[in-house]
Amino acid sequence: VQLQASGGGLVQPGGSLRLSCAASGFTTGRYATGWFRQAPGKEREWVSCINGGVPRTYYVDSVKGRFTISRDNANSTVYLQMNSLKPEDTAVYYCAVRFTAGCGTQSGVFRYWGQGTQVTVSS
Repeated sequence: VQLQASGGGLVQPGGSLRLSCAASGFTTGRYATGWFRQAPGKEREWVSCINGGVPRTYYVDSVKGRFTISRDNANSTVYLQMNSLKPEDTAVYYCAVRFTAGCGTQSGVFRYWGQGTQVTVSS
């Protein structure tokens, strides 16, 4: 089982990025996939999650209306579309899989993690 996160970069405030989490060794459509982020000097924070099976989605309040999580089962990839980015969104973003269909918000319930991709929002 491997997760490969990509798509980070430097963007100006108000800009957009799309993060990808490519999975190998399992079918993403069956299991919950989450995105977390960790800013320098801060604890890792849950950002979003998409259920396995019927794709219900969940977001932390600070990104609601700006971020959208989605899944491409054919390509075993989960995406995080990030719009209207703010400097406070700057962090390393991680994707993680929980081997059950239901989402969670605690990092401890996610079994496998990607390596992280840096997102920097700055003018």
